[in-house]
Amino acid sequence: MTNRELDNAEYDQFRQFLEHQSGIVLGDSKLYLVKSRLAPLMNQFNIDTLSELVKRSMQVSERAVRSAVLDAMTTNETLWFRDVYPFEMLKKKLFPEFRNLKRPLRIWSAAASSGQECYSIAMSFLEWRAANPGAMPHGIEVVGTDISNKVLEQARLAEYDGLALGRGLSPERQKQFFEPVDGNKVMRVKSEVRQFVSFRHLNLLDSYTLLGKFDIVFCRNVLIYFSTESKKKILSQMRSTIHPNGYLLLGASESISGISDDYEMIRCNPGILYQRKT
Repeated sequence: MTNRELDNAEYDQFRQFLEHQSGIVLGDSKLYLVKSRLAPLMNQFNIDTLSELVKRSMQVSERAVRSAVLDAMTTNETLWFRDVYPFEMLKKKLFPEFRNLKRPLRIWSAAASSGQECYSIAMSFLEWRAANPGAMPHGIEVVGTDISNKVLEQARLAEYDGLALGRGLSPERQKQFFEPVDGNKVMRVKSEVRQFVSFRHLNLLDSYTLLGKFDIVFCRNVLIYFSTESKKKILSQMRSTIHPNGYLLLGASESISGISDDYEMIRCNPGILYQRKT
């Protein structure tokens, strides 16, 4: 066994630990993912073997190691305007529906990662408002949450390199909504976009009470990582945070059929919305 491997018993123990801590379920064949995500931490903490790193992460006294391991395992890829249609749905259906709201429209981006979804929502709002002067005068509040403090720091910084900017962001939007930092190597989201967005640490298995109520919840490409029981718990808790007749958006390949009866499915063209039942 090389110093980067875990035996089957250690891997199974780590899988149980990860599910208990974050709700994320690792399959039988995901050992390669654990290796690739955790290998860099061995140097960071001066730990010789992956086995020792995993063992220490499961000890309550090793808070720094545990936090770094959970960060590494729960950080997922993200991009701007992912799948496109959810943001078109905002502009064509949802924003118009709330155009006369007497307060800010509240939107929650669950598992916000490094902020691209939140800022894409805010950019969509600015584009829609430019075409609809005077509509939704109180603006929007976008709350992004994630279990990883590391990605939340990146999200708050709102600075992205060329590689990150190239993932789903058109040159026109780059020019309109970003400003250069450090020459042109890094771009920052402009304050006119950032003003609508805030970020908070949250484990989706914990209580959502302190977040308040929302009109729209983005929980896209998140539930696929959870067990059926955890999905039921999350969807039930989300219902309690959504205003009556508010909306839930899931990922393109996700469905709540057979898991929750709290929402009514609405077919859009393209895409699907879920509306909270009253």
